[in-house]
Amino acid sequence: MLYKISGEMLDFPVRYGERAIRKARLETWDNPNVERNYEIDIRFPEFTCICPRSGYPDFATIQIRYVPDKRIVELKSLKLYLNSFRDLHVSHEEVTNRVYSDLIRILKPRFLEVIGDFNPRGNVKTVVTVRSDKADNPG
Repeated sequence: MLYKISGEMLDFPVRYGERAIRKARLETWDNPNVERNYEIDIRFPEFTCICPRSGYPDFATIQIRYVPDKRIVELKSLKLYLNSFRDLHVSHEEVTNRVYSDLIRILKPRFLEVIGDFNPRGNVKTVVTVRSDKADNPG
C-alpha cells in the first residue's frame, strides 16, 4: 500500500508526529514583560542529527539562553523545529550556527546564546557555542 504526504508517495504510513516535524516552523509570541530584562534558558537534551561524513547519528543537548526583546519563542514549535534535524546530515558547527541564525532572525533578542553540547563519539567530545554581542544583534 502507498501513502501520500505532501505530494510524496511513501510505502509506509506516516505517523502524526512525523507529519508535525515535517511541517515544523518556528513561531513566536509577544513578550509579556518587554519593559524588563530577564533570561530564558531552554534545554533540549534529546537532540539528534546525522554526521555528514560517516552517516552515524550524533546526539546532543542543545541549550538556548536569551534575553527577549519584543518576541519570545513558542516552545512546541521550537521542539518540532529541533526535531526536524534528526534526519539531516549536518555538522555540529552547522547545527549550532543554524539554530542561532534562525532564532536571531525571528526573535531579535537583546541577547542570545546557543550551545550544542554533543555526546562523545570515537572518544571525541564537542561543544559549540555561538553567542550574540551588540555587533551581531540587529535589535
